[in-house]
Amino acid sequence: MEVRKLDPTEDMAEWLRLRQGLFDDSTAEDHQQEMAEILAEEVGVVLVAVRPFSSSHLAGYLQVGTRKYAEGCTTSPVAYLEEWFVEADVRRQGVGKALIAAAETWARQNGFTELASDTTIDNNVSLASHLALGFTEVERQINFIKKLN
Repeated sequence: MEVRKLDPTEDMAEWLRLRQGLFDDSTAEDHQQEMAEILAEEVGVVLVAVRPFSSSHLAGYLQVGTRKYAEGCTTSPVAYLEEWFVEADVRRQGVGKALIAAAETWARQNGFTELASDTTIDNNVSLASHLALGFTEVERQINFIKKLN
């Protein structure tokens, strides 16, 4: 499984397609703006998994950024898994594992000693994937909002 850094000159359409699979409630324009912001960040990386036998189609991606703080972490700043998506037809074939391994390598090479992540409380697939790849669950929370008139 080939995992490499995103090439902004070659991979933008595929990255957009994958992001639409992860965040299906956003417009293409919203994605493109967010993608430009991600690429402009000083510290972070977007890694892509290339489909076997195809140099132009991607099987998945992840984005690692940094945060000053993450629940359960003892260091600051922390490498943070912001986005992670593997296409359904290649799940359970090592794509996610390869992406996480590459993210860990990137984090270590950039001086981080912890990689944090999150998921929604009802996303059992993501929870199982994180646990299978060595993450430890540290906290659960439910957030609230009340609109004030």
